[in-house]
Amino acid sequence: MDVNRQSGSGHGWDPAAYAEHAAFVPALGGPVMALLSPRAGERILDLGCGNGTLTAEIAATGADVLGVDSDAGMLAAARDRGLDVRRMDGQALSFEAEFDAVFSNAALHWMPDQPAVYAGAFRALKPGGRFACECGGHGNIAALRTALSAAMARLGHREPELQTYPSAETARAQLEAAGFVVEECEIVPRPTPLPGGVEDWFRTFRHGFIPAAHAEEIIAEAAALLRPILRDSSGRWTADYVRLRFLARKP
Repeated sequence: MDVNRQSGSGHGWDPAAYAEHAAFVPALGGPVMALLSPRAGERILDLGCGNGTLTAEIAATGADVLGVDSDAGMLAAARDRGLDVRRMDGQALSFEAEFDAVFSNAALHWMPDQPAVYAGAFRALKPGGRFACECGGHGNIAALRTALSAAMARLGHREPELQTYPSAETARAQLEAAGFVVEECEIVPRPTPLPGGVEDWFRTFRHGFIPAAHAEEIIAEAAALLRPILRDSSGRWTADYVRLRFLARKP
């Protein structure tokens, strides 16, 4: 569920692989859905809708929901669900006072110009509208990123800096600068089981920027570095996820 995932990175998503290996992303969206608390008749923007799993849940409440994302393949999967979706960069939203709420799960960290996202969300909302969001926060997947960087560096490659993981203090300041009143904003450690193991996590979430010629060697080396840290004695992998979760309102 990521907007602007391809910007400058060469990264694209395989909807089938995402559904198989990343189903935990929408499955763990309960807390931010509770913050959103959608109601029938509301007009809601799902910012970074991905394949539309949570978009469909919002629509099932009776809300009128529009999903936006930058990945064509994921949008096609969302359209196959019968959802109203549109291709758009989350850093350049074009809406004006149209929505009762903006919702975003696991997308904001793929958008490096987060102040532009906040400004666009503010413009998109009607007065009194709310912005409910969860994304990667400061310290997110630190072990995964470090191991991958080390494995890539050994073969002369540099991991692109694709994602931005803000602290609660940074997010609050940027939201307030955009005009929001911040009601909740916190960092939440959330260790996350990886049913397919760390190798499939790398293949799914880092597809397209691990050099193809060395991809499996890099993934195997990164997994070996992580095995003593993220895999338990039964062979189960747990990723070191840390989330930023907030609720803000437009006065």
